[in-house]
Amino acid sequence: MPSITFRHAQATDLPTILRLLADDAIAQSRTGYTEDLSPSVRAAFDELHADPNNELIVGEQDGEVVATLQLTYIPGLSRGGMRRALVEAVRVRADLRGQRIGEALMVDAMERARARGCGLMQLTTDKRRHEAHRFYARLGFVASHEGMKRPL
Repeated sequence: MPSITFRHAQATDLPTILRLLADDAIAQSRTGYTEDLSPSVRAAFDELHADPNNELIVGEQDGEVVATLQLTYIPGLSRGGMRRALVEAVRVRADLRGQRIGEALMVDAMERARARGCGLMQLTTDKRRHEAHRFYARLGFVASHEGMKRPL
């Protein structure tokens, strides 16, 4: 595994996080895509930062942010009241992909989720992300459900 540390994102990390999220053709094709540190993006960060059920995590290597993900803890009544963790917006800097940074990031996220009492981690991934599907399968994720989304 690469020498990388994981921590909660700070406001100063936002420009780098936005660049990581922007370095993605699928994300760029979506409505609402932005690389700008707009007031709405800053407000979203502030809301995430203040919510104890959300963590915006960054991976740092040699003092640089090189990876990120959002982790949301969801209480629920199904499965005997089991908490679950939802992973969103997983990104690794393009020039560092293939070095197991994403794996280390996801292992860290799973450890965080276990520590918060979660019994399940779930995610959605765009059907066009074939490499991501292989990546998640290698980590033990199973395509057990069909996901659906609808703009509001």
